[in-house]
Amino acid sequence: MYRITRKVALAPTLNQFEIEAPLVSRKAAPGQFIILRIHDQGERIPLTIADFDKGKGTITCVFQEVGKTTSVVCVGGGVGVAPVHPIARALKQAGNEVVGIIGARTKELLFWEDKMRAACSELRVTTDDGSYVRKGFVTDVLREVIEEKKDLGLCVAIGPLPMMRAVSNLTREYGLKTIVSLNSIMVDGTGMCGCCRVTVDGKTRFACVDGPDLDRINHRCSCSGGGGK
Repeated sequence: MYRITRKVALAPTLNQFEIEAPLVSRKAAPGQFIILRIHDQGERIPLTIADFDKGKGTITCVFQEVGKTTSVVCVGGGVGVAPVHPIARALKQAGNEVVGIIGARTKELLFWEDKMRAACSELRVTTDDGSYVRKGFVTDVLREVIEEKKDLGLCVAIGPLPMMRAVSNLTREYGLKTIVSLNSIMVDGTGMCGCCRVTVDGKTRFACVDGPDLDRINHRCSCSGGGGK
């Protein structure tokens, strides 16, 4: 069993766990995920590694309580700021200029603004209802960024499927390479169960082994398995 060393309530139904897992943190990299169970007979839940500390031997996961299983532990959905954070940080550390865009339905549901600001060269924030910074969707801000910065080479978008679809449709207009994360429901995490299958260019792929990050600008992807984020 892995010990939870810290729990933080980020917003209503939105929680952050720091978990003691030295072997996992030692190998952790941006874009990777773990599969978690609350006990030996528990449901297997995929969670993106939102942060990690190799020195402390810990990993950080953010989850939203959505139903029976998650009221005990967790399921990720609509909290794309968490998995995009280590990717943004790694890109900046590699010497890239990183423009971050984060959004939420309301100010109350927005989290990790400070962490994202530190991970990016520039951060822009929006809320659907206008309760914080500005009113609008992340796609509204993204279009502004694309128009302002003509040398953009990559867009990474992680969040609910409708949001990733909207981002992909937008970046396709500009021919901007775009990576999205399809975190569909997983059981074994090895590609054997077929639960996380998605259709990419008419071919079956499995999010756990072929993804979860997929090139959305060059391929048309859709979930055909048990569910999605």
